[in-house]
Amino acid sequence: MLTKAFDRYLSIALIAVGGFFIFEGQRINESSFGSAIGPGVLPSALGVILILLCIRNIYETFRKKYPEQEKEKVHYKRFLIMLVSTILYALLLEPIGYVISTFLFLLVGFQVMQKGKFVNSIIIAAAVPAVVYYMYVVVMKGTLPSFPVWLSM
Repeated sequence: MLTKAFDRYLSIALIAVGGFFIFEGQRINESSFGSAIGPGVLPSALGVILILLCIRNIYETFRKKYPEQEKEKVHYKRFLIMLVSTILYALLLEPIGYVISTFLFLLVGFQVMQKGKFVNSIIIAAAVPAVVYYMYVVVMKGTLPSFPVWLSM
């Protein structure tokens, strides 16, 4: 059951994680990966976004009323599927590239969270990594793991 206290404590913990992302993003060597924008930009930006969302969540806990609910069912199967898919995503990012691994991860995630609407899931899971890859690699001259060699033949 979610409570105001849980939301607040989790938000505070995630603000610390966001701060860690920003701090460590600034420490990444500027010359690594040969990127024009520097590899610390993305983790720092994600840290800022995480902090802003957590501040918003804390604000909402003061505005929103939390009705007493009966205990929700814990979805262990969904959690395990997402945990395994996250681990596989991290392991497959370099071998099969950013676009393919992110597409597969998002597709699995969308289907775990809401079964059905398979066509919409495919469209969104394909569009998000393609747009991010284009913006980051082509526009900002950054580097991400590209497509596997066997696919470019």
